Amino acid sequence: MKPCRIALLGSTGSIGLNTLKVVDQNLQRFEVAALSAYNNFKLLEAQIKKYKPLHVAVGPQGLAYFKNNGHKGIKFYPTHDCGQIASLKEVDVVVLAMRGPSALMPFLEAVRAGKTVAPANKEALVIAGDLIMGEARKHRARIIPIDSEQSAIFQCLEGQRSKPAFVHLTASGGPLRQVKKKDFKKMTPEDILRHPRWKMGPKITVDSATLMNKGFEVIEAKHLFNLSYDQIKVLVHPEAIVHSMVEFVDGSVLAQLGITDMRLPIQYALTYPERLPTGLKGLDLAELGSLNFELPDLKKFPCLGLAYEAARKAGTLPAVLNAADEEVVEAFLKGRIEFLSIYKVVEKVVLRHTIVKSPSLQAILQADQWAREEARKLIYS
Repeated sequence: MKPCRIALLGSTGSIGLNTLKVVDQNLQRFEVAALSAYNNFKLLEAQIKKYKPLHVAVGPQGLAYFKNNGHKGIKFYPTHDCGQIASLKEVDVVVLAMRGPSALMPFLEAVRAGKTVAPANKEALVIAGDLIMGEARKHRARIIPIDSEQSAIFQCLEGQRSKPAFVHLTASGGPLRQVKKKDFKKMTPEDILRHPRWKMGPKITVDSATLMNKGFEVIEAKHLFNLSYDQIKVLVHPEAIVHSMVEFVDGSVLAQLGITDMRLPIQYALTYPERLPTGLKGLDLAELGSLNFELPDLKKFPCLGLAYEAARKAGTLPAVLNAADEEVVEAFLKGRIEFLSIYKVVEKVVLRHTIVKSPSLQAILQADQWAREEARKLIYS
């Protein structure tokens, strides 16, 4: 059997590092054909030496560094040309572990080349889901999500002839689940970054605290599984063992359970439709004892409701929601605004936007830029 050739875009972040752990567990099955990173070019250099990719994309500092430190036989690209790597003939699967909207163009190029794409990135589908899924259908590309909730839905739907009546996206509840709303005004970035279940990047941890992250996953699920927003429900599940569930018209509910380790959905995406040993400890349900579920409090976490509203109005509004949120979260992490201002500023930007229905890629990018500028005005006014 020929090894599966992987382009790993975002190789130095947590998803990228976990992807390489999966590769190490199955060296006979995988070959790293391409890597990309932005700032952490020293770690990238160690990865190049170990995995010997022929194609590497890196930020400006890294390009200058590698140019002066000779790596023969490797073609280097600036990170804004990651799309070239995603569409290479010698690549079978593109793992999108890049953060933010920068994944949009590589995602589009990969599906246009008919690749299997394993996205851990939400933003591309949030801002341009209709465009990406349309191109994927046109070019017969396959999308197998890595994000644990979307992977769970994908797995529950596998082999089913009936369409789901509902999907239940689970959320851990984030670091503020048991904090009273009256105390939110006192929350500092340090408080918010102490997530009870996951070790994630700062931005996604803040989005987990506001439940905006779950709102983005609602939009992502709509596009991935061709659902209406009325079919997508959010359920708070603090143990984070049930990664999501699918409910069918007869009332049956299928759930995907597993330990909280991203290597599980990553490996499933890379080996699909096979399942291989992971080397990880299995789930001990008797030790867990019980699993708990509750509805999200939309008054306490209004960002989730705002995401649903933006999603239903569609067009360029999800792109505006995402861009405004990025700017505001960055400002919070730098101590420039209070935690409660995250929702207030994003809501103002969303309400000010004139929606473009069925937008082109250019219109989406323009809406993204407009929202960032509008958010900055509000932050610094």
